[in-house]
Amino acid sequence: MQQWFSDHKLISYLLILGFTIYIFNKVFRAQQKLPILKEILVYILMAFGSGVLLIMQVDKLPIIQCMGVAVLMMLIHRGRQLYDKWKDRSAGTGRDAMQADKPIKTDQA
Repeated sequence: MQQWFSDHKLISYLLILGFTIYIFNKVFRAQQKLPILKEILVYILMAFGSGVLLIMQVDKLPIIQCMGVAVLMMLIHRGRQLYDKWKDRSAGTGRDAMQADKPIKTDQA
């Protein structure tokens, strides 16, 4: 598999870039949106960094495989969160049900 990725550099670059963008958006993204120029700069730097990772991938380091495992673990974690939320909702217990009994505090000016 490593040799195939070395032979197909464009596909390897696109996979690395896609994994990088996904990991950035799920882990490191701020809660608020960045201004458009900063957003463009972040993606340009990610594209450059993906080129550096491509060089490492071609030099026989398993970059794509490691990033694939990281994304898989993130998806499993997200699936577990959704399952727990669904299970709590169907059972009527858990944090959501306990918070439903409490009044909601709002700050109104």
